[in-house]
Amino acid sequence: MKIGILTGGGDVPGLNPCIKAAVYRATEEGHEMIGLRRGWAGLLYFNPEDPTTYNENLIHLTRTNTRTIDRTGGTYLHTSRTNPARVKPKEVPEFLKSSYQIADNEKTVDCTKHILRVLEHLQIGALIAIGGDDTLSYAVRLHKEGFPVVCIPKTMDNDVHGTDYCIGFSTAVTRSVEFLHALRTPTGSHERIAVVELFGRYSGETSLISAYLAGVDRAIISEIDFDTDKLVKYLIEDRNGNPSKYAIMTISEGAKPIGGQMILSGEADAYGHKKLGGIGDYLAKEIEQRSGVRTVYQQIAYLMRSGAPDALDLMVSTSYGYLATDLILKKQSGRMVALRDGKYTTVSANIITEGKKRVDVDELYDIDQYKPKVAHLLGKPMFLY
Repeated sequence: MKIGILTGGGDVPGLNPCIKAAVYRATEEGHEMIGLRRGWAGLLYFNPEDPTTYNENLIHLTRTNTRTIDRTGGTYLHTSRTNPARVKPKEVPEFLKSSYQIADNEKTVDCTKHILRVLEHLQIGALIAIGGDDTLSYAVRLHKEGFPVVCIPKTMDNDVHGTDYCIGFSTAVTRSVEFLHALRTPTGSHERIAVVELFGRYSGETSLISAYLAGVDRAIISEIDFDTDKLVKYLIEDRNGNPSKYAIMTISEGAKPIGGQMILSGEADAYGHKKLGGIGDYLAKEIEQRSGVRTVYQQIAYLMRSGAPDALDLMVSTSYGYLATDLILKKQSGRMVALRDGKYTTVSANIITEGKKRVDVDELYDIDQYKPKVAHLLGKPMFLY
């Protein structure tokens, strides 16, 4: 059997170990593994009538060319945010345009028919999709079209519905804690208030857990709109109560003040999302205007997803890769590998599109004080999901 594998959306540490594990498991059983470059774009831009597009969009994965990829971060296959079900007319490949009657007022084109034709042409019998809820939502679409798919959840935000853990989350938290501690020195030296903005569109888990582990003064998460006046008051109290005369806080990029909106910019991507970022800058300026205290504003941003995975992400990604391939070898498709209550399992892929994973605010967050809290630690899993 030929098995396809792809990585879509934002890169995270742990993708390469996952790819390697899947390749090793498949090849040791005598199967072929075909890597699809740049996520779903690898299939979209492959032209069955033009063999030269093969090397641009596909790669034959072997034990030799994946032997060392687990030692680095990022994705060996590269990535994109392409959604074949919603391709902008200007982004439809030239060789495909004659196959679709694209009206002048049509905003997107569904190229799923072409995707299925390419999979059949390549004789790919099943597909492993590694991604967040956007990338995996299209995998669910293929599953509903009757094509065998297995999903592997990855995202720094840890927000794929149906699993307690996504590849990349532990390393993102590890990086964030390291930088939060490092920022204490310039913030303390200048007696300022540091506002540290972390990735997290709809889930504030990276902000919450990073703040909890780094012991920062306040944490703002995506799930709860904040009162700017109250937050500034708390931060001034935190600063004045610190012998080193500084305070430090985290904030999710998707957070917003009461009555406000997310700070978005640019054109929406293929999944309908505009670029997020800047709420920390807004808040830092509000702090200075309302208190007169100078601030340090820092977006950790892509540094959260940089470098090699930590031990936990290495463990989970490798295990997910083996488990996903085993499902295909057993002809069990339409599934997502997952962790629940600290145990590896699988769930229906349909669950990905059935909800949104969010922080359990009642159990893990003090809404009034804007701080992490753990209402009942006993019996909770290691990462306080």
